[in-house]
Parts: sequence; structure tokens; C-alpha cells
Amino acid sequence: MRGASRESLARAQEALAGATVTESLGAELFSVAKLLDSNGALRRALTDPARSLASRTGLVDQLFSDKISTQAQEILTAAVSGRWVSSRDLGNALDQLGVEAEVAYADGQRKLDEVEDELFRLERVVAAERELSDKLSDRNLPLAARQELIHGLLEGKADPVTVRLAERAVDGRGRSFAASLRSYQVAAAARRNASIATVRVATDLTEGERSRLAEALGRQYGRQIQLNVIVDPKVVGGVRVDIGDEVIDGTIAARLDEAQRRIAG
Repeated sequence: MRGASRESLARAQEALAGATVTESLGAELFSVAKLLDSNGALRRALTDPARSLASRTGLVDQLFSDKISTQAQEILTAAVSGRWVSSRDLGNALDQLGVEAEVAYADGQRKLDEVEDELFRLERVVAAERELSDKLSDRNLPLAARQELIHGLLEGKADPVTVRLAERAVDGRGRSFAASLRSYQVAAAARRNASIATVRVATDLTEGERSRLAEALGRQYGRQIQLNVIVDPKVVGGVRVDIGDEVIDGTIAARLDEAQRRIAG
């Protein structure tokens, strides 16, 4: 998001931070985002800068009072009180706030680490199962059918927050299922003021090795680091670490590639 939209999102996030986060709050915010996606007239009415603040917030009260919780309505009111570069930014913001509400609820239940780990493991399972990945991304299949597929895969095996986020990831909002899951992991890490490091190794790391690597990266970046370890046979010795847009490649394969480039001149 750009400019005014980013500032408006920040104010809505402040409203979320001050709210009592219930188990249903994330789903409520998701449902409003979905409504705005499908109703252009309403979306424009709630973001039209030519309409007064009282008119926009009054419309929220008229349409959503007694239909969503007080907490959800307060967050929605804070959102429509801002200015949005694009009317679609409001729906995107509410979707993001829904994710953050789910993460905050998991944190309050002391389940945040568990949810974050389950999202990572689910991402790896789907990446390894081509047929499952194809079905989840097949836009010819109804959304409800794809969500039921992921629900059936996870029900009774994952935390309810993980299940709800995975079902939301199927919707995607223009992103792939995997990209959505990764963004949810980032939101979970941000809740703990941490960053995610994706670590690729030829053989799995021991708990001691994981701890030492996380501590070393934490000292380097000045913040807590959450490791997502991927065992990749293509890694020939050493470790490759991706943190955001930064790559630390200490693998033998990388050093051989560099040597070949130098030889080639």
C-alpha cells in the first residue's frame, strides 16, 4: 500500500491493538473484506473522500450494527475514517487486519509458535504434493470446494487458527496459496518482533545447531530470528539463508558457481 492507504491501515491497526480479540474477530473482518470485494458500490461509498466522515461512519453503523461484533465494527469504523488511494485498498486492509486478528488470538492462547510451525509445515506439504497444489490453485473448482479440501486435510490435526488461515489462503486475493501462507508466517513473526529466516541445508540441523544459528543471525540483524529449515538435496554442504530480500549463501554449490563464473571471466 502507498501513502494515505498505508497511514489509514496503521490507524486501523491501532484500533485492533486496543480491541479485545475474540476467536471470531478475524473471521468477521475477513467477511467484511469479502463483501467489499464483491460490492463495488459499497466499497466506493466507504472510501469516497467527497463524502463526509460522518456519512461514511454512519453507513458503517447502518449496515453492520448488530451484524458484526462491537470490536469488528470499531475497527471497520477506524478504517473507513481514513483516506484510501484505491477503493480496493480498504478490502485489502481488512483482509490483513483479519490475519493479524487471528495471529493475536493465537498469541493470547499461547499457540502462536504452534500456528507458525503448522503454517510452515503445510506450505512444505503442499509444495511436495503436486496434485494437491494443482487442486488448490484450480480456479475452475469452486472456492468452497477448495476450502473444504484444505479443511478436511487439517481438521483435527492443526490448531483452529491454522485451519482458518489455510482456508483463507485458498482464496488468495491474487496471491498463490504458498505466497499467502508465507505472508501469514511473516505476520506471526512480526507479532513477536521477529523475522523469518528460511534455511536450506542438505541434512537436518540438530536443536543445538538451530539455536546457535538463530542466535548468530539475531546478533547480526538485531532482532529475534525464527528459523524455517528446509532439507534440500540440491544443497551441497553448507547453509543457504534467506531473510526477506537478503541471501546468505555459504553452500559448496554456491562457491563452485562463483569459481566457474571467475574462470569464465
